[in-house]
Amino acid sequence: MKRFALNQATTRHWPMPDLVAGCVQAGVTGVGLWRENVHGYGVERSAALVRDAGLAVTSLCRGGFFQEPRWWDENRRAVDEAAALGAPTLVLVSGGLPPGSRDIDAARAHVGAAIGRLVPYALDAGVCLAIEALHPMFSSDRCVVANLKQALDLAAPYPHEAVGVVIDTYHLWWDDAVWEQIARAGREHRIACFQVADWLTPLPAGVLMGRGLPGTGCVELRRFREAVDAAGYTGPVEVEVFAEDVWSRPGREVLDETLERYGAHVA
Repeated sequence: MKRFALNQATTRHWPMPDLVAGCVQAGVTGVGLWRENVHGYGVERSAALVRDAGLAVTSLCRGGFFQEPRWWDENRRAVDEAAALGAPTLVLVSGGLPPGSRDIDAARAHVGAAIGRLVPYALDAGVCLAIEALHPMFSSDRCVVANLKQALDLAAPYPHEAVGVVIDTYHLWWDDAVWEQIARAGREHRIACFQVADWLTPLPAGVLMGRGLPGTGCVELRRFREAVDAAGYTGPVEVEVFAEDVWSRPGREVLDETLERYGAHVA
């Protein structure tokens, strides 16, 4: 339970001061933050708030979207924000196909080149760029990196201190090769972030909202946790859920249930 971290997305509408206070009261020591929430409260204010409370920022979401015209400036800004918050990891969602394109191989190659361009900047800032693979249904518009092997192949040319991968159960549970790739990620020292959410059946309208709290869906969450442990990962385990029915509830109520379900289905 000491490794548990609450990703801010799970309690999306919980104001930053309440999130921090609630985590401290519940004995939670780590939080994964989102840039939009940090911007709303202020980067410096957020950094001071979390630091003064004794919490660790386990990750910052998100950078990436490398098909956007201003991707270079925006990702440098994201690296700066991660460093200011003390977050060791910036989660990258690569972005989908460029407008009018059907060439997914070229889009993926562009992602690798863009990450390579960011590497010196990230190394100087002490921030690891963590490539997140999303479920293949998001390939066209959100993320051309669709499995853990692709993420690891993109990371391979660069130092592991600068480029790692995110293992997110919601996006990877379906892949029969994921266990081999988790072991590979461990051998290559690439596991920068581990995020947990369940897969709901049936999915609600809008697949992004199909993440459930641990134990509410069909994913073998403890098997994932045991696999990343066996691969040598000893870092935080973030619970990151996108669900309107979860967001509509009081933050502390959600946190308490999340902790209970984490203990029963992940730890």
